[in-house]
Amino acid sequence: MSNSNNLTNIFGENVFNCSVMKAKLPRNVYKNLKRTIDEGVELDPTIADVIANTMKDWALEKGVTHYTHWFQPMTGTTAEKHDAFIAPTADGKVILEFSGKELIKGEPDASSFPNGGIRATFEARGYTAWDCTSPAFIRDNVLCIPTVFVSYTGEALDKKTPLLRSMDALNKQAIRILRLFGNTSTKRVVTTVGAEQEYFLIDKKYYDQRKDLIFAGRTLFGAMPPKGQELEDHYFGSIKDRVAKYMQELDMELWKLGVSAKTEHNEVAPGQFELAPVFTTTNKATDHNQLIMDTLKKVANRNGLVCLLHEKPFAGINGSGKHNNWSMSTDDGQNLLEPGNDPHENAQFLLFLSAVIKAVDTYPELLRLAASNPGNDHRLGANEAPPAIISIFLGDQLTDIIEQLEKGIATSSKQGGELRISVPTLPALPKDNTDRNRTSPFAFTGNKFEFRMVASSLSIAGPNFVLNTIVAEVLKEIADRLEKAADFEMEIQALLQEIVKKHKRIIFNGNNYSDDWVKEAEQRGLPNIRSFVESVPSIIHEKSIKVFEEHGVLNKTELYSRYEIVLEQYIKTINIEALTMVDMSKKQIIPAAIKYCTALAQSINEIKATGLTDLTSVQEEYLKEISNVLISCKAKVLDLENALKNADHENIYDHALAFREEVFSKMAELRRDGDKLETLVDSSLWPMPTYEEMLFNM
Repeated sequence: MSNSNNLTNIFGENVFNCSVMKAKLPRNVYKNLKRTIDEGVELDPTIADVIANTMKDWALEKGVTHYTHWFQPMTGTTAEKHDAFIAPTADGKVILEFSGKELIKGEPDASSFPNGGIRATFEARGYTAWDCTSPAFIRDNVLCIPTVFVSYTGEALDKKTPLLRSMDALNKQAIRILRLFGNTSTKRVVTTVGAEQEYFLIDKKYYDQRKDLIFAGRTLFGAMPPKGQELEDHYFGSIKDRVAKYMQELDMELWKLGVSAKTEHNEVAPGQFELAPVFTTTNKATDHNQLIMDTLKKVANRNGLVCLLHEKPFAGINGSGKHNNWSMSTDDGQNLLEPGNDPHENAQFLLFLSAVIKAVDTYPELLRLAASNPGNDHRLGANEAPPAIISIFLGDQLTDIIEQLEKGIATSSKQGGELRISVPTLPALPKDNTDRNRTSPFAFTGNKFEFRMVASSLSIAGPNFVLNTIVAEVLKEIADRLEKAADFEMEIQALLQEIVKKHKRIIFNGNNYSDDWVKEAEQRGLPNIRSFVESVPSIIHEKSIKVFEEHGVLNKTELYSRYEIVLEQYIKTINIEALTMVDMSKKQIIPAAIKYCTALAQSINEIKATGLTDLTSVQEEYLKEISNVLISCKAKVLDLENALKNADHENIYDHALAFREEVFSKMAELRRDGDKLETLVDSSLWPMPTYEEMLFNM
């Protein structure tokens, strides 16, 4: 088998990974860099020139001419500025060079990216700094160096910086817990993530004819076809040849980049699919997911397709999410959320499990915000997604054990008696001790938590830096208390009982879609934040500022900047959608309806001229129905335009709330009339591809 077809040779061929570094770097340089990557110690700047020169030579061998600092600004996408390796010489020639200084630091324009007021327009300086824990890679003939992005004064302007800070924070507190359990060998605890990515594919020729897909990424109009997903025949069905070819090419591109894309299948909705990678450390998983989203689109375009990552590109069928599977692991291979087989492991597991339970119950508003964007408002609470209420699914066995912890009595044990820290009476906890709950927003699935609420187009950096930080805070509280304890075992028992009693309200194993759960959650005191806009203020609550500053993840200034950024992005998103609806209504939908009405009226007059007036009754009724909807549609366009004019407020939150409550509702009203006209107007006159064409004509 040739190398081009040998997966073991292809995988990671465009990545400056550990195997490449080990082979090409001097031994002492490699060991020094590896220690920084594995243990989180500060990078020795004296080795930067050697690494940069080796990285350049490796890239040149592969035909690369440019490099870029690849970063993740607050746009939620990635950014890059390409620089050539060339440097002019006095004799009019050039040499190829790449210094350690160029590797470590870059300087893009900070004011042109979202910054929430941290940088004024005339204050353009910002810095990118090399994240050596995530390997460089070659894409589109450019050496991409993963970096963070900060302002001239040091504030984070990106998604990656707080993620790395949060990983360090959790590591620090988790190590304290492990030391208390007698673990002296573990040097580092990392969080790991596997992010399942859902997406839609449609033919590019249809996409190019839909202004809403081009400008908004979702259909703002569209009537349901006779068939949707009700037969459940698309889910895990046979993959069409065209899609299979696309997936094969997609896998190959991702494997070259070291992205371990493993699972792919048809999803529930027609035209919807899923890709899932193997777990890796959270910062790498974040980079990989950004590469996945970008590659999904690029490969689709090469195959005459368009990949839609919006959370709800088509009304009436399932939207797309991103299941964020999160866990904690040590550098020596121990999963801290893996139930153990002996009492000692059980106690440690239950402590980390309880820490997550307390963190989620203490900061649900932050998780609700972190998983959301404007598109997710169309999805949360629908048939395929969890509701807006945060709860945890544990399954029957773990829930039973939690209840035992609360009572301090081993009720299910044959031995009976009190439940002590060594937990000798508890049964062994197998990895898959319970069924899955597809309706739960935060479900324990054996040795990890599946955060199912995350929006499909969202960077996973946000959900994970929040999760890391709030768990780090609870671990800190636990460690502070245990380190002072006179009786370690008794103190753990007391801690577990207290956590369970106070925070068991967050545990729910039932149907999260049911109306009964909404009522029960309210009785439990769980927040039900129904929209993205309403979740945003949680990031600047005193409690939030305190926890992020305590662990050095984000300071008050950085948090307020994010508050401004996400509200501004919401306003801009809905404004673009509303203006697109107005444009489509005035230039496409209403003219098509008028044209059809005119044709009907002419037909009626022609028939009347023959004297066969009885034959005009159907046409006249039809004309009246369409005319009434048309009149309503025109009025709804005016209502939407007025709502846009009146939405402006000096306070940015009030501004965003007006877009949510006024503009958004007027958009829904206009859509109803537009969709109704689609069902009435002759299909030959309808000015855009329909759901039937886009979803079923692949």
